[in-house]
Amino acid sequence: MMKEYYPRVSDRLLLEHLESKGAVLIEGPKWCGKTTSAKHVAKSVIEMDSPDKTEQYQQMAKLNPLNLLIGEVPHLIDEWQISSNLWNAVRYEVDQRGEFGQFILTGSSVPAGLDESMHTGTGRIVRMQMRPMSLYESGDSSGQVSLMDLFEGKDISAVNHDSIDKIAFLICRGGWPAALNRSDKIALRQAFDYYDAVVKDDISRVDNLKRNQERTKRVMRSYARNVATQSSLETIRADVISNDIETFDKESLYGYLNALKKIFVIEDSPAWNPNLRSKVAIRTSDTRYFVDPSIATAALGIGPTDLINNLELMGLIFENLCIRDLRVYTDALDGNVYHYRDKSGLECDAVLHLRNGSYGLIEVKLGGDKLINEGAQSLLKLADKIDTDKMKEPVFLMVLCGVAPFAYRREDGVYVVPITCLKN
Repeated sequence: MMKEYYPRVSDRLLLEHLESKGAVLIEGPKWCGKTTSAKHVAKSVIEMDSPDKTEQYQQMAKLNPLNLLIGEVPHLIDEWQISSNLWNAVRYEVDQRGEFGQFILTGSSVPAGLDESMHTGTGRIVRMQMRPMSLYESGDSSGQVSLMDLFEGKDISAVNHDSIDKIAFLICRGGWPAALNRSDKIALRQAFDYYDAVVKDDISRVDNLKRNQERTKRVMRSYARNVATQSSLETIRADVISNDIETFDKESLYGYLNALKKIFVIEDSPAWNPNLRSKVAIRTSDTRYFVDPSIATAALGIGPTDLINNLELMGLIFENLCIRDLRVYTDALDGNVYHYRDKSGLECDAVLHLRNGSYGLIEVKLGGDKLINEGAQSLLKLADKIDTDKMKEPVFLMVLCGVAPFAYRREDGVYVVPITCLKN
């Protein structure tokens, strides 16, 4: 019996890419649903990591890779990076056929061979990133409030009944498709299994460089302790070596973090640099995030109860959850997610910036009138700093929260929206 397919926000984007390019590369962490989504569209499939065929496929990729491209289109090549020379073969075949929608490539890592010997694929192969499921995709958000509606200036309203306990569970469960429709115990297990796979295998396999498991754990644990901050690499390194008797220089740390980026475990948020009315230095450091908040809790070895007992930590990892969802939704709107922080301490957790120049400012707060009000005041202060003679004014200001009974627009114009009411 075929497994139930959970529609993804990226489904429409995949179809649009297939209509405009010869091939689409879907990248993202393992277990996030790339292959399932691709198979939902593909007419033929080759799975490069198939246990009984992978050696044959690799030999064929070396001898005559074009043989692996034969099949009804769109033709899916799953885990293509196992034989990275398939990239140039696909690019060549797209040129020869001169047709759109020929191939879908999926991969859970950037191959070590992706270097100057490989053509960029520009104009032939378009890349799209897929992430673990947002709350709307997993059915945990009602979707009563649409980001598109906010950008279009429409009225919003919603009722929310989710508790802080529910939010804690959703953080720790993560957006892994395998966690859906399972008991709480089994659902929570998925993130730990993912973390174990990264530590024991994936981080070394990405570039065939054996990495110490215990040191990998320390690096990921330190990253989790610094999630949602602009902590420097030196801060993270110092945290790692506090429990490491061996030397661990910046270059070594960079190697571990770069490997984690290549397998889509961490995904930092770049800084936003707007035109301001007054001169103030803008911090350009990235904000540290995992691609899914459950990786942070798994790295720390904690569960929902631990978060409830440490609301400060929960607030930081909740921000990671919100950034994950905002990235999923903003991709569908052809936009990007940034953060803002200046030397005066003024910050904005998420700036949603669309291709047409429209943008919205978002502060993330776990909940409570005091924190929500603080977030609103911070947004209003930043909005007032923006030089609207040189750039557009923000389309909306929003406090995105975990716990609130309603989604509504405050008298000062700031929206308050529970994350479990949001969609693209």
